[in-house]
Amino acid sequence: MRRTFEDLVTEAAAAPVDGWDFSWLDGRATEQRPSWGYQRLMSARLAEVSAALDIQTGGGEVLAGIPKAPPVLAATESWLPNLEVARRNLAPLGATVVESAEDAPLPFADASFNLVCSRHPTITPWAEIARVLRPGGNYLSQAIGAGTVRELTDYMMGPQPVDQVPTPQRVRVACAEVGLVPDDVRQESLRMEFFDIAAVVHFLRKVIWIVPGFTVDAYHDRLLTLHQQIQAEGPFVAHSQRVLVVAHKPTAHKPTAHKLTAHKPV
Repeated sequence: MRRTFEDLVTEAAAAPVDGWDFSWLDGRATEQRPSWGYQRLMSARLAEVSAALDIQTGGGEVLAGIPKAPPVLAATESWLPNLEVARRNLAPLGATVVESAEDAPLPFADASFNLVCSRHPTITPWAEIARVLRPGGNYLSQAIGAGTVRELTDYMMGPQPVDQVPTPQRVRVACAEVGLVPDDVRQESLRMEFFDIAAVVHFLRKVIWIVPGFTVDAYHDRLLTLHQQIQAEGPFVAHSQRVLVVAHKPTAHKPTAHKLTAHKPV
């Protein structure tokens, strides 16, 4: 027996959206993964460095999955509900989790890290990344590309302009402006499927930039129409855009050891 629109929406509206864990969507939505395997790339690099920083870590779920942590590991997060989740998830790794706004200077001294990484940064603070990297250090990111999930955005809001977010060309320009050298920059378009309206509601509540200001009440009619479409035609299909960024800071001189210094206690 098919569940009603009201039942599905009520369930999704009540589900918690703290952290960056999408397991609630298991069986309700799918997303193709990039061919490069970000978790594998990040884990391999973290196993080889002495000090690393994960910026905009969310609830720390991705970082928590690494098999080996470096001696010094730090993470930043701006959203208060995520901070405690991240501290709990990353405590077994001995990580320092610092509150830091996405557009604020990173609260660490110059040349503190061999590696800076970030999965799905909302804002990429290029100058700050270059500042906190040691000479010879690397930046690794899986950025959200231009036009990601735009099919769902346009369905809910009508046709929208594509945000000025990373494309491979913009990434290369940004690297050059701050003195980083891009080593591998590429983009992939990945298929997403939403199997019921509850998945759509939960996704939009969690990924708040897809439909800014989304609430069930404000978009009730569009949600109902989409619910009917999914029941009649099958899954709603969209595409996420992902940009792999691997860059390094040139070695101007022999790097020296630096002690991790946060501007405020955790």
